[in-house]
Amino acid sequence: MACPAARRAAATWRPRRPRASPLWQLLDRYFDEFQRVYDERYQKRYGFWRPVIARTVEKFLACGDLRDGFARVRCPRCRYEFFVAFSCRRRCLCPSCHQKRALIMADHIARDLCAPVTHRQFVFTIPKRLRIFFRFDRRLLGELPRLAWQTVLEVYRAVLDRRDVTPGMIAAIHTFGELVHWHPHLHALLTDGAFAPDGTFIALPELDDEPFEKLWQRKVFDLLLKRGKISESLVTQMLGWTHSGFGVHHAVRLDADDHAGRERLAHYMLRCPFSLERMIRVTEQGKVIYLAEKKACRRFPMPASPDLFSGPSGVARNFQVFDALDFIAELTQHIPDPRKHLVRYFGWYANKSRGIRAKADGVGAHDAQSPAPRTPSAGAARRRWAALIKRVWQVDPLQCPSCGAAMRIVSFIEPTRPDVIQKILTHCGLADELPRAPPNAPPPDIRELRYVNDLEFVQDPGPAEPVWSAD
Repeated sequence: MACPAARRAAATWRPRRPRASPLWQLLDRYFDEFQRVYDERYQKRYGFWRPVIARTVEKFLACGDLRDGFARVRCPRCRYEFFVAFSCRRRCLCPSCHQKRALIMADHIARDLCAPVTHRQFVFTIPKRLRIFFRFDRRLLGELPRLAWQTVLEVYRAVLDRRDVTPGMIAAIHTFGELVHWHPHLHALLTDGAFAPDGTFIALPELDDEPFEKLWQRKVFDLLLKRGKISESLVTQMLGWTHSGFGVHHAVRLDADDHAGRERLAHYMLRCPFSLERMIRVTEQGKVIYLAEKKACRRFPMPASPDLFSGPSGVARNFQVFDALDFIAELTQHIPDPRKHLVRYFGWYANKSRGIRAKADGVGAHDAQSPAPRTPSAGAARRRWAALIKRVWQVDPLQCPSCGAAMRIVSFIEPTRPDVIQKILTHCGLADELPRAPPNAPPPDIRELRYVNDLEFVQDPGPAEPVWSAD
């Protein structure tokens, strides 16, 4: 039987190494070139350059770097200590920071927002022909949740034959598909029924997708017509299609007592557009190999890279090989504009409705509307950071690996004092050991790239690194 010290060593949390990730290496190596050629090579397809892209990438490249500040963690018993670098807090690019944000919000949605009633997942999609308008005019993305809410509200009230009932809806805007391509759509968590003014919940009978799809289609067409994006002739043409391309699916149902299911669904709705686990490698030739979702399979055009893979055009597969700059272009288009919320709350779950109910119950409206203070205390941030790591990795980062005592964050070293940071790192022998990008991985062996039953692409990405850092 292993001794307690050995068990502690095996369960010790180790800070992540962001520069070892293929995403960090890719952006560090190619992003400057991407900026130089953007206007000539990508502006026509992706729109004018958005300054938020450069700011987000710059922050991401400094995420987890001790030279940009850190928290000092020390054991009060044996005086063992280590440093935890600050995170960049960028959404939709940094897998670590986005994951942390998604877990916190998913817990808040399931624990504080959702009523103990049955819920459904709704997915609202639009045809490929119309998606380009949402890429070039991103203000339209913010209109999609409102149209989805109007669609659901009208159908619910018509089916229940009551104009005074209100469902609850939480909608998340997605701009990405399985292979990080542009695919604007919505995921929504909706009550499977509506609330009367007195708070009574009225369950909804089983419904088909068709009434939602027809109304959703009409509202999207009206929006694009009003904004001058399409013409009536195009609407007439698309209405004649056998398959319109519009979709509203709500097959996933969650029971009233399924708290864990609601949290999992909320986390799925809030997930990052990009997954490090699915990015196999960046080759010496500047190619990025990226997997689709597990067990997913679509027909995509084969890459024009016979040195990486040879096969028939349009074969069913679940991966893609990108040129490095093309991959950066696809990835960065999902970075939202500043102060643009990707999650919206409607009806029974709207901030105003919750505030009114909280005020009637004698609870402060601010407490009901805000999931957490905007500037949490150091203690609250510390508890949240440690709790999230323990929840995901089953390892307590504040347990001393030497003696097992509870460690404490004793100080925060801010990046405004680079001289102090340098002195501390030099004194601790870390100045010359700061993480550097490892050499590029060799090009993949063609024998490693193969199909299984013509459906699944297989390549071993190796063990995943923990993706956590402190605020």
